[in-house]
Amino acid sequence: MRSLESVEILVSDLEIGMYVSALDKPWSQTPFLLQGFYITSQQDIQELERHCQHVYIDVYQSRTTTSQRNSRVVGSHARPVIVARPDQEVAESLKFKPRTGNTGALLFPHRKLKTYEDASGGFQREMSIAKSVHSELSGAVDSMFEEFRRANVLNVSGIRAAVDPMVDSVIRNPDACVWLARMKTEDSYTFRHSVGASIWAVALGRQLGLPKVDLQRLALGALLFDVGKLRIPAELLQKKERLSRGEYELLKSHVGFGVEMLGNTGVLNRSVTEMVEYHHERHGGHGYPHGLKGDDIPVMARIAGIVDCYDAITSRRPYAEAMSPSQAVKKLYAWRDIDFQAALVEEFIQAIGIYPAGTLVELSSGEVCVVLAEYRTRRLRPQVLIMLDRNKLPLKDPRPLDLRAVTHDDDGKPLEILTSLEPGAYGVDIEALIF
Repeated sequence: MRSLESVEILVSDLEIGMYVSALDKPWSQTPFLLQGFYITSQQDIQELERHCQHVYIDVYQSRTTTSQRNSRVVGSHARPVIVARPDQEVAESLKFKPRTGNTGALLFPHRKLKTYEDASGGFQREMSIAKSVHSELSGAVDSMFEEFRRANVLNVSGIRAAVDPMVDSVIRNPDACVWLARMKTEDSYTFRHSVGASIWAVALGRQLGLPKVDLQRLALGALLFDVGKLRIPAELLQKKERLSRGEYELLKSHVGFGVEMLGNTGVLNRSVTEMVEYHHERHGGHGYPHGLKGDDIPVMARIAGIVDCYDAITSRRPYAEAMSPSQAVKKLYAWRDIDFQAALVEEFIQAIGIYPAGTLVELSSGEVCVVLAEYRTRRLRPQVLIMLDRNKLPLKDPRPLDLRAVTHDDDGKPLEILTSLEPGAYGVDIEALIF
């Protein structure tokens, strides 16, 4: 099978027949919800010009002539993109070492920061607790949404009570809740996205050393930053085709709706409301609704933007398949200081790793595993559970493997993670695993 060859090209150089495989910003910030499409008209190009400066073209799928393809590859405005293993590329850049200086202290100079350590007992013990915590939190969010649909009243008391146990679980050991954050289905995306984003936000806050009260605020803000979508027609949220300009403007109005809805509760901290109002602002000033940039975006809202984006692109949505964690990490890394503050992106990757718990991976031996837990200092050699043998046949009894301890396969060859896989690859159902 040939590898994908992508070419970066200015939007002004696009032609009908080209296949757009990626944008210079997250798809979720544009009306182009189909992640990959053909240019079929000048209107498509004009629409892209409103949102992007350059895009990436798959030269093999493009329906242009060979001479056109070649000219685009070597032209002055085109830059071939080498598709590398995202785990190697990002790991090499970060080297999983602490940043120079303390990011938490720089961003939160008036906080008394903490250094968190994983509690004894590990992943298995925490999972038995986290399942109940996650279920309670999911149920509270679902109930809040249902009550609003029924009575047009936003009651946040239930989720406030459910937040504290989740925060405690992430403080003890993030891996269990991180695993559960990945267990999402398309038909429940809206509230599952809120729960997932909340867990990612607390994990990042833990990495930064924020005190528990701030972790609680991060959790609550992430649970609520999309609450305004309750006022957006369901058919628009579930639409699989490209949004019209009017539909896209209506979708963006969920931010204002959310701020108004929270204002009516009168009980929320300023940090929480800032997460709701500014989570779609972007570092370069091209976000909405205010077009804020850089340090003008409240820091808790900067965190909200990162976790919102990460959870979205790693989730199966009505208009897009889920991206693997390592692909998502590579995207976030590429968007540093464009969409998101670089220091926070790097701390987020440090917090969750390239292979978060629940990630499906393939080893160099050909075996397929699911990541159970990470070592905070050895991100590329986590503990895994082998699900398929090297012939991709299911094991009767999945076998745990510690890649930090086992460095070579049965043939004496170096054993490492080759790549992460899309959720559900080879028919592996991670959600069916019971701990």
